[in-house]
Amino acid sequence: MGTILLIILILLLIGAFPAWPYSASWGYFPSGGLGLLLVIVIVLILMGRL
Repeated sequence: MGTILLIILILLLIGAFPAWPYSASWGYFPSGGLGLLLVIVIVLILMGRL
């Protein structure tokens, strides 16, 4: 379960990078928020709680 969640979060993080002109003004908000979730999930997996 944890591995599947980790893979989904990594794919969402890659998809959130501002690669198109209309999303360039978004800044780091989408990828930063998903990156924070990714770090939390990695920490929980390493602690054995997920």
